[in-house]
Amino acid sequence: MARTIEVRSGVELPATRTEIELRTADGLTLVGELAVPLDKPPVATLVTLHPLPTAGGFMDSHVLRKAANRLPALADLAVLRFNTRGTSSPRGRSGGVFDEGTDERLDLDAAMRFVTENHLPHPWLVGWSFGTELALKYGLEHDIDGAILLSPPLHRATEAELGAWATNSVPLVALIPEFDDFLRPEEARERFSVVPDIDLVEIAGGKHLWVGESQVKRVLNEIVSNVNPAAAPLPETYELA
Repeated sequence: MARTIEVRSGVELPATRTEIELRTADGLTLVGELAVPLDKPPVATLVTLHPLPTAGGFMDSHVLRKAANRLPALADLAVLRFNTRGTSSPRGRSGGVFDEGTDERLDLDAAMRFVTENHLPHPWLVGWSFGTELALKYGLEHDIDGAILLSPPLHRATEAELGAWATNSVPLVALIPEFDDFLRPEEARERFSVVPDIDLVEIAGGKHLWVGESQVKRVLNEIVSNVNPAAAPLPETYELA
């Protein structure tokens, strides 16, 4: 008999979840997980890039974990998560050492190669904090459908790297929390002015870490409304067989 459950903080909805390893061009092994819909092919793929590992960021950072827990079932999306070089999580530790966003370019290369080799459709980059820097700096080197930035600090991406997004047709979406620790809406409008077509979404009451179920739901709905609009808004309940 089917059972209706509420979609909230700790819920993990049905999906096929596979532990994976990525191989970088400089010989490292990165640990990760791929979550895909249980009984149908995904309509698109989220390649997630986690927050700063030296500040506690990893593939299980809560918004990314909840995306993997919910979106294969609720939005028919594949969710790829992995630890960048030198990063540890319950899944394990990726080889190498943190390189301030430089050699992490090879980590993104490895993830996108995995996407291609496994025929995962319509990849979107979803970066959070430090992960947004990797998306901005290196995302355009890959065949992606778009990029979504959660709490971009703009500490590492140069103006030239930002400007490159203005000269192509790849959609760029940035979610800017009202009370962000590093980049608030007014400054974000100024810094991102070099990308006139960016979809700059200012989140009232939002904070850098997106703590609380209401903020998580807002973030996930914004992601889905861009990547698979037919599945938005996300349901509040799920029929569990």
